[in-house]
Amino acid sequence: MKDGRGRRRKTDERGVWFEDERPNSTVLGPKIRSLRQRMQLTLDEAAASAGISTPFLSQVERGLARPSVATLVAIARVLGVDIQYLLDAPREERYVARGDRLTFFGFADATKRFARLTRVTEGGRMEALLVRIPPGQQLGEITARAGEQFWYVLSGAVTLTLAGATYVFREGDCAHYDSTDPHHWRNTGEREALLMWVGTPNLL
Repeated sequence: MKDGRGRRRKTDERGVWFEDERPNSTVLGPKIRSLRQRMQLTLDEAAASAGISTPFLSQVERGLARPSVATLVAIARVLGVDIQYLLDAPREERYVARGDRLTFFGFADATKRFARLTRVTEGGRMEALLVRIPPGQQLGEITARAGEQFWYVLSGAVTLTLAGATYVFREGDCAHYDSTDPHHWRNTGEREALLMWVGTPNLL
């Protein structure tokens, strides 16, 4: 099928790309696979969440297939990134994160929400996130996969239990510790708490 300007277009599982607009599969596939693995999602889980088949997602990750616009949007949503990241975003967006473009995402039925402050790159060691914790909620052990981590409280009141001791944090307070020390965070205030997390190796 051709459009009005004579360009041939093809269809994938959902939606269409014009032939000269299709993303580079050799770049796209590894990005998707790296993000999926960092989120500890299986192919089956990621494919089901994106509404596509597991074999098709496997082909995308191996550079053997190119997803449609709609499919790529769905994959980006599951991985918690903007579609522009997967499409080789403009140079600025590889290094700069604009506050008005941050997108918060969650895992499964978790009430906590996360937004990436750093760009996930192949071989990258450091990750930075904004974390929203509703009142009365505890932050799960997702951060235990990092080795060294730093937290800074931007707003709200939270309590850290670390190696058997309890510490109360408010705006401007911070903590730096090794993830091998038993720990968990809880929002002990009456409003949502906003924290910045920085860790290495990367978390997601």
